[in-house]
Amino acid sequence: MPWPLGSSITAHGVNFSVAAPGANRVELLIFPTAEASSPEQLIDLSDSHHRSGDYWHVEVEGLTAGCCYGYRVFGPLAPGGHGFRPAKVLLDPCARAITGWSIYQREAATGASPNTHCCLKGLVCERDRFDFDAHPRPRHSWQQTVIYELHVGGFTQRGDSGVAPDRQGSLLGVIDKIPYLKQLGVTTIELLPVQAFDPQDAPPGRDNVWGYSPLSWFAPHQGYVGGDDPMRARDQMRDLVAACHDADLEVLLDVVYNHTTEGNVDGPTLSWRGFADRTYYHQTEKGEYQDVSGCGNTIAAHQPLSRELILESLRCWALELGVDGFRFDLGIALSRGEGLKPLDQPALFEAMEADPLLSDLKLVSEPWDCGGLYRLNDFPAERIGTWNGRFRDAVRSFWKGDDDSTWSMAQRLRSSPDLYDGKPAGLGRSVNLLTAHDGFTLMDLVSFNRKHNLANGEDNRDGENHNNSWNHGVEGPSSDHAITALRKRQQRNMLSTLLLARGVPMLLMGDEVGRSQGGNNNTWCQDTPLSWMIWSEEHCDTELRIFVQRLLSLRLELAELLNPLVGHCEQQQQQQNRRRSDPEGLWRQWHGVELGKPDWASWSHCLAMSVHRGKRGAVLWAGFNAYFKAMHFDLPKPASPWYRLIDTALPAGEDLPQIPEPWGPEGVPLEARSLVVMVAREYSGSLKL
Repeated sequence: MPWPLGSSITAHGVNFSVAAPGANRVELLIFPTAEASSPEQLIDLSDSHHRSGDYWHVEVEGLTAGCCYGYRVFGPLAPGGHGFRPAKVLLDPCARAITGWSIYQREAATGASPNTHCCLKGLVCERDRFDFDAHPRPRHSWQQTVIYELHVGGFTQRGDSGVAPDRQGSLLGVIDKIPYLKQLGVTTIELLPVQAFDPQDAPPGRDNVWGYSPLSWFAPHQGYVGGDDPMRARDQMRDLVAACHDADLEVLLDVVYNHTTEGNVDGPTLSWRGFADRTYYHQTEKGEYQDVSGCGNTIAAHQPLSRELILESLRCWALELGVDGFRFDLGIALSRGEGLKPLDQPALFEAMEADPLLSDLKLVSEPWDCGGLYRLNDFPAERIGTWNGRFRDAVRSFWKGDDDSTWSMAQRLRSSPDLYDGKPAGLGRSVNLLTAHDGFTLMDLVSFNRKHNLANGEDNRDGENHNNSWNHGVEGPSSDHAITALRKRQQRNMLSTLLLARGVPMLLMGDEVGRSQGGNNNTWCQDTPLSWMIWSEEHCDTELRIFVQRLLSLRLELAELLNPLVGHCEQQQQQQNRRRSDPEGLWRQWHGVELGKPDWASWSHCLAMSVHRGKRGAVLWAGFNAYFKAMHFDLPKPASPWYRLIDTALPAGEDLPQIPEPWGPEGVPLEARSLVVMVAREYSGSLKL
């Protein structure tokens, strides 16, 4: 049968189906073991009996789960001299488990020589559905959602992680740290790629650690599986998702559908290339690869076969393994059509949004690719939110003290209406971030002016050069107490800004405890302590972690004020609302150091905002002073007496106390480079920090 794709267990054996539209012959190879250097059975799929349209298929009786298999595919070479390579054993693109890692040699998949003796193999395995009755999805609203981006291997790799040695760096290890994530207060974890990738896809002497170079879109990565049995990979992924669901945590996957590990024309023939090179990859008429991924190839997602493969992969992870959503790496590249032309109605996104099986997932994407395409407010999909890189840039710029940064800062706080056709972005449309895996950590953002990537072996050429960072006087670690104190304050300033702003915030693994990568902003090939999470009290900034925990609690408790379902109207709009008899409506007013006088000039480094309850008065006030001198701010008349929630200039523990302090004066001093938040008494009494 041509369906389902991949290998599936039947009443009599195993059915195999794979797409190879341009092939004129296909061989199915059955191997006795994962390490076998030659097949024990070779099944020739004839065109007349084993082909339905673009699909080659056969049912083999007597086989069962655990069977190792691969393909050889024959056909004419495409323009450019690449395509079918019958000397190479190919991995089924839909294989749900992979084996043969102990003998695998990436280099052997290039050139003209056979690689049967050292190839990877697919494994026949179950396709059971995830048990949602026992472990239902948490289904957090976008208003509640706080994302925590982490690397499965690096999260628990250290010996002091509190995870048993045989579970460190694995999917199961993450389960052991769920109490930490719950105590922190996040609702959703976003895992860097866990789909199988090739660690050998890296410069000599290094490994691909991040996994943004997929070998399979269906199989979990073997390096994250506890033990040596690849048949356990899917169960361990389910175990992680089930444990997260039981703890009310959502699981999102960072998925890479824009390119594969096969690279450019000189790369290895491992899977997609050997089945349908011209179909799966964007190419010119001459067979030249068109690359907007920066990795040598770009998936032609507008092609029906590519589209179906991606959709089937999404269903596999969502329905069989239970994940709650996806973040699409360079996702806008998937909107490109023939000749890389950007499409306003990409067939892949339309099919994704129309699929009822995917309708309850959280979907997020990067709105840019390496070909210069950047679509934020006009991202061509209704249900897919986007990483707001402009938020990151504006917040970094403001707190660094750059000119022309105050207006942009205000726009980011109110959900970027300047980027979304004059209206605040709807919740779920904008994911706000300060840092992510690719770039400086928050600690390094305030400690380094430039990247330090020599350890990556590329003479510091790799990684982003424009980081909008500031070392505050000394490059790297410092023993100067004034510098370290200012760095700590700046971390609190930026984290507070992130969590006070309307939108969906994302935190990077370790930013809450001051994790540093020594100024390396591209640790993609560093499976070393440089990129691992820190756990010991000696290395962790415990005071910062407590600050973040309280900040997250504050955000949840004051969601109506900080992250409303519908953005607060501005003062001018409220005047109109009053005439419509809306006396209790919440509205926002902007200020400078004086009430109602925001300073948007290029030289301004101060900003304040207040949220008011109808005519009763202000219920929230936040002041931001990025100037190098202290400034005095006037406070608006409150609806009930003011209480001070946050003052980042105060010592740790006092900067965000468990019990807010009453504030009587009509103004408040803000120290240089500090942030203060006030709330009316009617809200302060219910806070549980």
